[in-house]
Amino acid sequence: MDLLLLQINPVAFHLGPIPVRWYGLLIVSGIILAYVVGQREAVKRGLPEDFLADLLLWAVPISIICARIYYVSMRWDYYSENPGKIIEIWNGGIAIHGALIGAFVTAYIFTRIKNVSFLRVADIAAPSILIGQIIGRWGNFMNQEAYGGAVSKEFLENLMLPDWIINQMYIEELGTYVHPTFLYESVWNLIGLIILLVLRKVNLHRGEIFFGYLIWYSIGRFYIEGLRTDSLYLVGDLRSAQVVSIIGIVVGLGAIIYRRIKVKPAMKYLDNK
Repeated sequence: MDLLLLQINPVAFHLGPIPVRWYGLLIVSGIILAYVVGQREAVKRGLPEDFLADLLLWAVPISIICARIYYVSMRWDYYSENPGKIIEIWNGGIAIHGALIGAFVTAYIFTRIKNVSFLRVADIAAPSILIGQIIGRWGNFMNQEAYGGAVSKEFLENLMLPDWIINQMYIEELGTYVHPTFLYESVWNLIGLIILLVLRKVNLHRGEIFFGYLIWYSIGRFYIEGLRTDSLYLVGDLRSAQVVSIIGIVVGLGAIIYRRIKVKPAMKYLDNK
C-alpha cells in the first residue's frame, strides 16, 4: 500500500465549505480539559467558582494574539515584505512561548485586579498548562510540522512507535523520515504533569509548583529545540526558544531560592488564602 495513503489528513471534516482541522480541534480539546482539571483544583483551593472561567475569557484570546505577534516578530524580514499575511494565522505560525508570555501577563494583571495571589493561581494552573501543551503538540503531528532532522525508519521502529506515527513522520517534500519532536515534548510534559501532581501533596511553598513547571518545561524544550529544523532565530544560529528556555530555568531556580531565603513565614500550596 502507498505510504502516502496511510498518512493522516490534517482536515478532520468540513462544515459546508469550511475545513475543520485536527490542529484546531486538539487545541480546543486541550483548553477544555485543562480548564476542567484546573477548575476542580481551583474550587478545592477556595477560589470562586467563576474565577478560572473569567480568567480564561481574557487569557485565551490574548495568548493567541501574543503567540502570533511573537512568531511574526521573529520572522519580520518576511512579514515586513508581506504585511497582508500577518493576520493569516490559519496558515500556521504561532509560538508557544509567545502564548505563555501572554497568558502569564494576563493572569498577573487579572489576579491583581481581583486581589488574589498570582502565585496561588499559577500553582493551581501549572498542571493544566502542561495538559494543554501535551494535547496541543499532537496538533503539530497532524500537520506534519515542528519536527526534527532526518532519521531512518529503523530508528523510529526502535522507539517502539506504532505504524500510524511512523508513517506520519515521513515528510514527502524531504523524502525522509524525521525526529518526532512533537512526541518527545509531549512525553516530557506528561512526565512533568505527573511530577507536579505529586508535588501538590508535598505542600511546597507557594509558587514552587509554578516555578517547577517553568524549570521542567524549559529544560525539555531547550534540548528538544536543538533537534528541530523549523526554529525561530534571534541572531545567526541563536534559537529564540533555547534563549527563552535558559531564562525560564534561571528565573525558576532563582525565584525558589530567593523566596526560600527571604519570604518568611512562607505561605504553602494548601493554604486557602
